[in-house]
Amino acid sequence: MPSSSASTNSFFAIVPLDGGETCRHAMDACYLCGKPLSRICDIFMYRGDTPFCSEECRGVQMEEDEVRERTNAKILKERAARKEQGHGTSTSESNITCAANVPVAS
Repeated sequence: MPSSSASTNSFFAIVPLDGGETCRHAMDACYLCGKPLSRICDIFMYRGDTPFCSEECRGVQMEEDEVRERTNAKILKERAARKEQGHGTSTSESNITCAANVPVAS
């Protein structure tokens, strides 16, 4: 059995490669409110790796993400529309030539 200089409390302990301090484990606290997560209570997961202490915290995060995604989609649509309008005017304007001495009927 290989010897290890790092003391481990569990099978999944994080051992740093450079011998420095370990990072806080990702499942120690609720992502939204920061409440410590108990190993004997349910942990509510979202998007695979984000832990929450309750369905309420998870629901709040899900709503925030939905609003952010809708806002980002709206911004992208507006940018695409502006870009298309910009290309449309530059294309039609590039076909127009200016004439300096045009006779005008009076």
